[in-house]
Amino acid sequence: MAKKRDKNLKWDKLDNTAQLFPVIAREGMSNVYRVAVVLKEDIDETALQLALEKVLPHFDVFKTTLKKGIFWYYFEENERPVPKVTEEADYPCLFINPHANNNYLFRLTYYKNRINLEVFHALTDGNGALSFLKEITYQYLRLKKPELKGKVKNSLASETSLDAEDSYLQNYKKKEKKTYTTRKAVIIKGEKLAPNQLSVIHGFMPVVDIKAVAKKYGVTINQYIVSAYTWAIYKSYLKGGKSDKPIAISVPVNLRPYFGSDTNKNFFVVVTSIFEPKEENYTFEEVLKIVTKSLEDQINKENLEKLFSYNVSNEVNLVLRAIPLFLKRIAIRQVFNASAKANTTTVTNLGILKTTDPYTDYIERFQATLAMSKGQNIKMTVISFRDTLALTFSSCVVDSGIQKAFFRKLTEDGINVTVETNGVNYE
Repeated sequence: MAKKRDKNLKWDKLDNTAQLFPVIAREGMSNVYRVAVVLKEDIDETALQLALEKVLPHFDVFKTTLKKGIFWYYFEENERPVPKVTEEADYPCLFINPHANNNYLFRLTYYKNRINLEVFHALTDGNGALSFLKEITYQYLRLKKPELKGKVKNSLASETSLDAEDSYLQNYKKKEKKTYTTRKAVIIKGEKLAPNQLSVIHGFMPVVDIKAVAKKYGVTINQYIVSAYTWAIYKSYLKGGKSDKPIAISVPVNLRPYFGSDTNKNFFVVVTSIFEPKEENYTFEEVLKIVTKSLEDQINKENLEKLFSYNVSNEVNLVLRAIPLFLKRIAIRQVFNASAKANTTTVTNLGILKTTDPYTDYIERFQATLAMSKGQNIKMTVISFRDTLALTFSSCVVDSGIQKAFFRKLTEDGINVTVETNGVNYE
């Protein structure tokens, strides 16, 4: 007999983006990402566990478990013990089995002086995860640093939001039509790493260096990075030749600044940078011009609103809502499988991260890592903290030619890059 839901427990709907992830998640396509903070001292496991126990009750978005309803998945308040903090022993971004994790959809691990927060994407996006990670870090530092007593309050930072609204529903325009089409893109293939292995290559560089180079080209830092990545794929993977398929880079855009939102749930939309190698031997400047225009044409409030409004309009359609979940799952998988062939890779730029003083002095940097997804065997994240930009490639293929070509381009442009890797490509 099925166990009845406790009516005293809080429950919540999944936001519009979140509804995809439970349908497609599995071993090998975990839909788990990592945000991490590197401190200036090694981590004390006992203190980190206590910090998590103190902070988690404040964040309803993370204190949940996933349930399956007749028509949709939904979140329910999780009353089980806080998940156990462990020392990192596996590759990043592995599938989170809720049954082995007290039914929670995140994990907290550490390695030397690094704290890793790994999150199932149905819970929230990178901005929501960073808010949670920062508060865990602040609480940890209060426990470990006696000199902070009297300087800071033993409470959440004043800028931390606990807002859990569904900002998609709050901001969508009714009856919006589909504004995008999909076509097959270049897919990066090659010898695969062993199952669950993930190659991680970090590049650390001064913000002042990359800012100067972007200014020289007359573009933003994000436009320069996406263009340099496109260039690396074009030169290393396509060997500077023609292709009847475009290099299509997915670029998630944080919607909070455009719509005045401060939600801890997912609130982003994906635009796609398109470069079609119709001829041979494009110059970098030509690629830069094409990619920059592609991004500029899409990243504006009107277009972003159209992109998510179409999806939300389907969600709130009374006829579609009445379709049982098992049929919705089939349809969602079909749409996802078709759209997966339309993207070569992803660049997620989490922007400039700021922390509250006096905690900032104890923090070295932040970084992030993405799991692989169908059709995408290499991805990139970008995050800036103080004077350092941390750029991270994750990949499930053995060859690292694209990463090398990318860093070579940055170095040629005068950017001082320090590369760090987990060594998978060299095993």
